[in-house]
Formats: sequence, C-alpha cells, structure tokens
Amino acid sequence: MGRDESDLAARLAGVKERIQAAGRSPGELRIVAVTKGFGVDVVEEALDAGMSDLGENYAQELLAKARSTTQRPRWHYLGNAQHNKIRPLGAVVSAWHGVDRPRSLTAIAESSPDSEVFVQVNVAQVPGRPGCDPSDLDALVELAERSSVTLSGLMTVAPRDSPGEARRCFRWLARRAESLGLSELSMGMSDDFEIAVQEGATVLRLGRVLFGERPSQQGAHSYNKN
Repeated sequence: MGRDESDLAARLAGVKERIQAAGRSPGELRIVAVTKGFGVDVVEEALDAGMSDLGENYAQELLAKARSTTQRPRWHYLGNAQHNKIRPLGAVVSAWHGVDRPRSLTAIAESSPDSEVFVQVNVAQVPGRPGCDPSDLDALVELAERSSVTLSGLMTVAPRDSPGEARRCFRWLARRAESLGLSELSMGMSDDFEIAVQEGATVLRLGRVLFGERPSQQGAHSYNKN
C-alpha cells in the first residue's frame, strides 16, 4: 500500500502548530526533513510538500537518493563528516552539520567550497559521541572562519530521555553561538524539538515526527534518531 500524501501534510501542519505553541513562528525556523531509512518515494513526497531541505545521515544513502530523484533538493549531511566520505559528497551536499575536527573542515573547504557548515559540539561530553569537545570549539570556529566555507552556526545532539539535560545543552549552545557571533543553531529532533525551539533553534532536523517510524532501524544509533 502506498503512502498517503495527505498524512505528511497533516504531520507537517502538526509540527508547525507545536512550534507555534512553543512560542515561535514556524517561519523563523528551517525544517530539515530527515529521509534516512526511507525510499526515494518519500524524498519525492517531501519535495512535493514544499520541504526543499532534506537530511541524510549516511553517505551512500544520500548519494543513491540524489541520483534517483528528478528534483533538486538542498541536501544536508547530518552524519559525522569523516574525511573519506567528504569528497564523493562534495558535489551534492549544500550543508554539513557534523563538522567536528580540523581535518574534516579542511576537506570540505577543498571539495565543497562555499557550502554551509555547522560545527558540531558534544555539549554533554558523552564518550564516543560525535562532536568536538567544548574546549576545542573556539579553535575550530576560528579555522572555519578562515576557510572558504560559509560558517553558519553550531549543531548538537542532546541526550535522549532527559528533557532537563536537553534544555541545558541547547541553552549552552545558544549562548556560545551568540558569544561567537553565529546566528544559526541546528538543534532539535523529533523527541525534543519543542525544547530546542524555546531555546533559540533556527534549524530543526525532523524525521519520525514527519514520516512515522522508519521501515528499518538497521545502522541507526540511539543518539541520532532524528
């Protein structure tokens, strides 16, 4: 059975209502529709619904969808920007959200100059999670500002199942972005986007709240369930 396009329209309307209830105008935020785990039919469905910013966590999946769709979305790479994945993605990706080390930043500047970059910070300092250590943030931002990329702002993934900790992380990120003169905040996913909206998010990365549960969670990580 095919997907009902009216269902996506209703879900998107519901997200906008929740943003409004959280105290912001939906027009103030960019929604990146995370199509990870879904087929190209969902990509086309999202684009037909007017969502031109699409996000993927895995390089091969993004590249396959970019080849398959007849439309031209603005692709956001949400996964960790590992050096060996950057070159093939460079011709397709417009915005990189997982930049957390100098080597990756330099590679993006070389293969995808003028693309938009968000420096990812592991605010909660959870071992093994992507994101630079907060103590390394200033140096990475300074390097980005000297490179050919467009440094828009900061990004983080908050701990799950702890609204108080999520709020703390989002508030910390907003204050650091302000102190660095950065205007964009990529923070907030399906489980915590209302908190992120309240704390100043400008970019939301939303998957399940728009498209429902994914057909397969293979390869998904607990810290990256958009």
